[in-house]
Amino acid sequence: MMLSEDLAWRGLIKDTTFQDATWLDTPRWFYHGVDCSADSLTIGNLAAMLLARRMVEAGWSGVLLIGGATSLVGDPGGKTEERELKSRSEIDNNAVAIKRQVEQLFDGKPFQTVNNIDWLEPLGFIEFLREVGKHFSMTELMQRDFVVERTGEGGSGMSFAEFSYTLMQGYDYWYLNKNHQVELQIGGSDQWGNMLSGVPLIRKKENAEVHAMSMPLVIDNTTGRKFGKSEAGAIWLDPNRTSPYQFYQFWLNVDDDAVIDFLKIYTLLTKEEIETVGSEFNEQRSSRIAQKKLAYEVTAIVHGIPVADAVSNVTNALFGGADYRDLKEQDFAVLQGELPVVEAQLGETPIIDILVKGKLASSKSEARRFLEGSAVYINGIQFSSEKTVLEQADLIGSYVLIRRGKNAQIIVHVN
Repeated sequence: MMLSEDLAWRGLIKDTTFQDATWLDTPRWFYHGVDCSADSLTIGNLAAMLLARRMVEAGWSGVLLIGGATSLVGDPGGKTEERELKSRSEIDNNAVAIKRQVEQLFDGKPFQTVNNIDWLEPLGFIEFLREVGKHFSMTELMQRDFVVERTGEGGSGMSFAEFSYTLMQGYDYWYLNKNHQVELQIGGSDQWGNMLSGVPLIRKKENAEVHAMSMPLVIDNTTGRKFGKSEAGAIWLDPNRTSPYQFYQFWLNVDDDAVIDFLKIYTLLTKEEIETVGSEFNEQRSSRIAQKKLAYEVTAIVHGIPVADAVSNVTNALFGGADYRDLKEQDFAVLQGELPVVEAQLGETPIIDILVKGKLASSKSEARRFLEGSAVYINGIQFSSEKTVLEQADLIGSYVLIRRGKNAQIIVHVN
């Protein structure tokens, strides 16, 4: 399948400056810019990143631009109010962190990383006005959607700094065209106004034709808002912000009506593979086979296959009816970030004390009642009230999972 056909099938083409999508089938140089206002990308950013990876795998040469300079100003696109300015040191640290994430997402595929602080910082203000500002019409800029929304009736207004952001992005495109032969910029549709700045600038300064292409914003069908948040907040790619377990669970719980679209956008599965999953899913939706496939594939892309395997094993044991004995000791590294951990001595620490210490019971008397009522499970197996301590046969490596009732669980690390 040609690139243009694949991207169209996945629903990844929205706005373009070219009329015929087959223009994409001849590999050239493209770039995609990333904001550095945070030290991690979110799954909202991930959609465009995977679009970039698809293009690289189709033979295009990619430049990933980290916005070390533009992030100091703040992107007004998609915002109803002005961003709070970040310090230079914070932006610099964020740029380093995001570069690491980008490298993980491209998994060794060839691409170049650049930071626009390298060419925008040395650029003098008068030079910028003469070389860039002179080529932009205020009439045209004031008609941009994001400017109208912010400066029109009921809008919050816009500073000159934010208004200048689109000119900075236009200069980025010109610089990359001049120095890296870039002929296409890609991004989310909320960036379309900014993306249009570079195309006419290059035409005026270089008498050259270049293009831009946006992909649709991924929308949460439940809330109608931009996709990428849960009840707990944004879903980050950084495991310290959103743990791999929580990340996996997010994808595991997407709606039936959206899951096939997400497989197209957020995985590297082929059309044939996705259609096979879709067929099996439609035959028995209760199996949630599509969600399981989505959760595993996206987690593997972002966190690596070993982590995806561990999270999948843990999820299958806790919620899928799999044998707890199938868990590997390294899988408990995933669980330790999600469940309370209690230390115990083999053959010595009373079970009743473990339940209280792990807050599965409020007192020893309540713990005793739970045990007598057969409400306690060890590694998924109902606990015998006659048993008082943990024994060697109970261990998975050096761990034990204890559950009270349906959902309250702790990890016991046994010494």
